[in-house]
Amino acid sequence: MRKIATLVWKDTILRFSSASEILFFLILPIVFTFLLGGGFSTFATEEDTDSRIPLLVVNEDDSDLAQALLDVLSTSETVRVDIMSRDEAEAAFADETAPALLLIPAGFADALLTGETAVLDLRQLPDDNNATIAGRAVNTAVSYISRPLNAARASVTIAAERQPFADNAARHAYFTQSLALAQDLAAETPQRVTLTQPETATTQNGDYNPATQSSVGQLITWVFIPLLGTSGFLALERRRGTLRRLLTTPTQKATYLLGTITSQFLVGLVQMILLIGFGILVMHVNWGNSLGGLAILLVAFALTSVAFGTMLGTFVKTESQASNLSIMLGMSMALLGGCWWPMELFPPAVQNVVKVLPTTWAMQGLTDMVMRGQGVNAVLLETAVLLGFAAVFFAIGILRFRHD
Repeated sequence: MRKIATLVWKDTILRFSSASEILFFLILPIVFTFLLGGGFSTFATEEDTDSRIPLLVVNEDDSDLAQALLDVLSTSETVRVDIMSRDEAEAAFADETAPALLLIPAGFADALLTGETAVLDLRQLPDDNNATIAGRAVNTAVSYISRPLNAARASVTIAAERQPFADNAARHAYFTQSLALAQDLAAETPQRVTLTQPETATTQNGDYNPATQSSVGQLITWVFIPLLGTSGFLALERRRGTLRRLLTTPTQKATYLLGTITSQFLVGLVQMILLIGFGILVMHVNWGNSLGGLAILLVAFALTSVAFGTMLGTFVKTESQASNLSIMLGMSMALLGGCWWPMELFPPAVQNVVKVLPTTWAMQGLTDMVMRGQGVNAVLLETAVLLGFAAVFFAIGILRFRHD
């Protein structure tokens, strides 16, 4: 055990003896996770992230109907209402900070209630598509608040035909009552056709989150590449002759391999913990509800990765070969495994072919837990497949292991 601990410490110091290792261990994973996950939006204000068209609004009519119009506009998916004084709005519109300006004049509600023509002052920038869209949004909102008024007027007309009102006060009271009823009915959510999808389609597409995809995918990518770099340690030891000298001592081959594998495995686990912490604290990613399921899947993935690196180390001749192959294989397998964009975007044939890659199974398992909130039972298959990969890679690496 002491020899294994000594080898672990030696390999850890050797691994971080180069400043470039910090680049792959922490800097690049964090940078790519942050950028691909839309990290800058975390620090953006609500106005910065609101893609709706700004609509300057001046409300000079202190009435319930004017407020109702503003309430409808505020729920629009196309325009963002910015309420200002007349001077501020006109100055902003003159500077073209918004494509449209809406002025609700005094007496707007009175005109509507008496059946007169209510005039809104809508100013739009010429030859501007956004101004046209804003104008349509205003028309839609006006139409929405006008429907209860039209219904109330129609109700008054029909009632008067059946029995004339005693006086204007009775007519107005009936109109007010009808308007309140029509507004209540309009406020109720109408019956809509609900489109349902199979559960598989919902879980695959309905819960996609860029930050989560980036946090999970970049963790797999940047843990996988350095662990493939285990091959470089074996090549370095062979070139220096230290591996041959070490094996002439009472140290057995199994002890040496166990020490090397353990050091890389533990460093990989530490890297995973740091990247998960970054995802939680900075990217606000919820890494699932099953700590146990997450732990066994990450351990299985780390074992598979270091096993692959061990096997690769028995094929390469130099550290340069090991480094180049580690980066090339790591990037391509992560890319094909769905770590850089969702696997659902791949053609069905490709989705089946890439199941021969351990990165595919790792990404699938982590996606099930992190994006879909599933637990241990949901990732048992992925864990078993990853451990199967690890067993095969270790077996090949041990059988091919040579000290020169």
